[in-house]
Amino acid sequence: MKLILTAPVEHLGIPGDIVEVKDGYGRNYLLPRGFAINWTKGAEKQIEGIKRARDAREIRSADHAKQIRSQLEELAVSLPAQAGTTGRLFGAVTPADITLAVKKAGGPALDKRSVEIAKPIKTVGDHTIGVKLTAGVVAHITVSVTAA
Repeated sequence: MKLILTAPVEHLGIPGDIVEVKDGYGRNYLLPRGFAINWTKGAEKQIEGIKRARDAREIRSADHAKQIRSQLEELAVSLPAQAGTTGRLFGAVTPADITLAVKKAGGPALDKRSVEIAKPIKTVGDHTIGVKLTAGVVAHITVSVTAA
């Protein structure tokens, strides 16, 4: 089955790549999750738009990644969440919540898939989160979760 990737898939490719995969993998995993679209001649024209969008978000070099890492590590990120009287949250903090809080704090727009949470955040306080910028550059930011 020939597909066009719309999201990065580990060990397969990046958005805009045309890949050949087994039918079951494409039909049961990649297509339902929105990681790929069926390849057609018309869809191949969409690759240009996918690649342009990827280039706009992409980190251009290792120096650029280190610059973004230093910018992220200097941020004071505060995230209000609903919590009980004991400081336990009603739910957990998600990567999407963290990317939104970084953006509100004046940081760059991040992809929620690049946020790495070691263990679920379910309490009020300071938590260290990893943000994978490139294969070798990971930024560690401190997120202060406060009761709202």
